[in-house]
Amino acid sequence: KGWLVESGGGSVQAGGSLRLSCAPSGYGFATYSMGWFRLAPGKEREWVAVIDTDGVKGYADSMKGRVTISQDNAKNALLEMNNLKPEDTATYYCAIGEGRGAYCTTIYCYFPGALEPWGQGSLVTVSS
Repeated sequence: KGWLVESGGGSVQAGGSLRLSCAPSGYGFATYSMGWFRLAPGKEREWVAVIDTDGVKGYADSMKGRVTISQDNAKNALLEMNNLKPEDTATYYCAIGEGRGAYCTTIYCYFPGALEPWGQGSLVTVSS
């Protein structure tokens, strides 16, 4: 069974930038998709960005234009967040799923094939 190790996060002022990284390990998938979701107190889980096995990317409307998901040569999933707002304050988690299954509509993202355990979570705090 595999696991995900996150790094990054922290505290910034509104308008600032942060980068999160997620390293998958121990998975034997030939192909896989990855994604990031966030949890904030009193709010439901929100998938903010996904990248499928073909490298197709999708973003939730709430962060579109301010976030970029990518994978580096080591297949780590990266989440670059810019122009952060106080409402972006949350714990961000990465997830992985075998094959396809991550996608976004014009407003929301979905990743029904995402497997547990998630990454350990990265706290992002944006102050006004």
